[in-house]
Amino acid sequence: MRVIFTCGGSAGHVNPALAVAQQFEAHHPGCEILFVGAERGMEQRLVRQAGYPIETVKVSTFERAWSFKVLKHNLSSAFKLPAGQREAASILKRFKPDLVVGTGGYASYPAVHAAARRRVPCAIHESNAYPGLTTRALANKVDLVMVGFPEAAEYYRDAKRVAVTGTPVRGEFFALDRERARLELGLTDSQPLVVSFWGSQGAGHMSERTVDFVERWAAEGRRFHYVHAAGRDYEDMTAELKKRGVAATNREVRPYIDDMPVVMAAADLVICRAGASTIGELTALGKPAILVPSPFVAANHQFKNAKVLADRGGVELIEEKDCTGAGLYESAMALLADGARRAAMGRALKELASPHAAQDIYENLIRLMK
Repeated sequence: MRVIFTCGGSAGHVNPALAVAQQFEAHHPGCEILFVGAERGMEQRLVRQAGYPIETVKVSTFERAWSFKVLKHNLSSAFKLPAGQREAASILKRFKPDLVVGTGGYASYPAVHAAARRRVPCAIHESNAYPGLTTRALANKVDLVMVGFPEAAEYYRDAKRVAVTGTPVRGEFFALDRERARLELGLTDSQPLVVSFWGSQGAGHMSERTVDFVERWAAEGRRFHYVHAAGRDYEDMTAELKKRGVAATNREVRPYIDDMPVVMAAADLVICRAGASTIGELTALGKPAILVPSPFVAANHQFKNAKVLADRGGVELIEEKDCTGAGLYESAMALLADGARRAAMGRALKELASPHAAQDIYENLIRLMK
């Protein structure tokens, strides 16, 4: 059996594909899996780190704002489409997949489109409450559309078939409980652990507010353990902290959290964006969170993701325009002091979880192939 997974742009598109790929390997030892992504996308690091081969196609983003600069960028992206589709067609011809699965991001379009044209069984999965441009463009071409949120199904009325599966989470996230994860991180005292991250691309203003957060945390005696992944803002953040005289080790403020399943399992509170992959992990683990959705994403879909959880009492939602470093710190301290509320948040999140999403997606795909 040969399966192509195609995705890119963010961990929210890549991680679900990795989780389903693990299902295929578990059920079909010896099956061949190939990932297809963009030339310089973060999927290159994540997929190789997971041990899968990946090939690339030329692809670029499309901006939704209106200006001469944006128009020029979109025209350049449009000219890249034929090249990307030719490269995808070449990959399909050589690899001869039995199935092609796209999990979002512009990088997933060429391979899924090429599979649909060649009548190779193909499907897409959309993790967000509001569908992305790529999955909407492919919806009436593929054999199956799968969605993470029931609310997303209404956007695919022209699709051949829609299945609500939830968003899959990699098996590593279920390997450790909180106490074992804390031991693996070397945390042997009773202080809680707060984990924060804004995404591998960095977050500009939110990274600046995180510097204020870290400064307050250090000034008030480091009353909890803390790990922050700064992404591309790492050097700027560490330089500013040093300038302010704040000593933070590279364990506390680091570029990436490569051991995310362990760190998330050990966490008592998570502070982050509201990407679909992160939402899936929070609900699967039942981790109380403060969500600050990115306002710079298509159709404000992160706010819609976060609102689903906030309305059920699982998270505290703060819009970026209302967020300050001091306010974020105070919200974190209030939650850490209220164990009963955090326990209730965890229960609410667990009720929204789709613990068998990867298995459900796998079973849908097997039925599609038959």
